[in-house]
Amino acid sequence: MTWSDRLRELDVELPSAPAPLAAYVPAAQSGSLVFTAGQLPFVSGALPATGKVGADVSPEEAKGYARTSAINALAAIHELVGIDRVVRVVKVVGYVAVAEGFTAVPAVLNGASEFLGEVFGDAGRHARSAVGVSELPLGSPVEVELVVEIGE
Repeated sequence: MTWSDRLRELDVELPSAPAPLAAYVPAAQSGSLVFTAGQLPFVSGALPATGKVGADVSPEEAKGYARTSAINALAAIHELVGIDRVVRVVKVVGYVAVAEGFTAVPAVLNGASEFLGEVFGDAGRHARSAVGVSELPLGSPVEVELVVEIGE
């Protein structure tokens, strides 16, 4: 089974990679690694919510947005090299715009990590950084970037 097959099985269709908001590319390859830019949870070109997790956005909603951000990161990888070339997910870096006192950042980013596990199985197990920040681009509640290893 290919990763494309697995995405279909999960009823996930990769969108077009979101257009960059500034002077960068959605994904770049160096050797056998592909690095994505930080991806926001765009759905059909728009953010489904803005604001800070723990005030304007619930942790459960934010967890879903982390999943959507991971889908957008996979879309960037797919457009650059093709999703079926992924050998494994190496690292996930996630940012959560947090209300004062909100510390459950890792639980929010589990939305991305758990989704990658559903898609890639053991090849989706990764290192991760989970960072709470005061603001994200466009007021997004979450942002996710990936590093994946690719093969031929």
